[in-house]
Amino acid sequence: MVEKLDHPGGTRLLLTPNRSLSWKGNVRIWIGLVMLSAIIGIGWAFAGAWIILPFAGLELIAVAAGIYLTSRDCQRKEVLTMEGDEILLEKGRKQKNAQWSLPRPYTRLQLNEPVHPFAPAKLFLSHRNDRVSLGGFLNVEDTERLVETLESLGFVPERKQPDPEIGLWF
Repeated sequence: MVEKLDHPGGTRLLLTPNRSLSWKGNVRIWIGLVMLSAIIGIGWAFAGAWIILPFAGLELIAVAAGIYLTSRDCQRKEVLTMEGDEILLEKGRKQKNAQWSLPRPYTRLQLNEPVHPFAPAKLFLSHRNDRVSLGGFLNVEDTERLVETLESLGFVPERKQPDPEIGLWF
């Protein structure tokens, strides 16, 4: 998701992945799966197939781990602040983990076109030897919206076409 935030000295963009459910919603779905699995597992245990219970427990642990990792990954954020002649990019989850400060007049926006139309383009901010990915978790529509927003702010993206692939999916 690309969100334009109020910033008195310039422009600030908040980039986040799309989240279909909150953490509470994910927990509710997992509890529903636990109850359904418990009903089915206990029914089979009463029918004599008690061996189903440990495997149902392992399955629920695997589903819980998958939900947790996916939900944690969807908490990533990138804040792009453009103020005067400086671009500040901050990345992190609950707190800032990494930060880059780039001079705006000498920073280029590189756009690597996708190999197929269902994949989003890859964006990079580059200055000299620094090359920082921007919004790598965005979907196709959000990536296009980010490019349009950056173009309206004066960036001209350097578009690079993908290398031709030789193989089964060309």
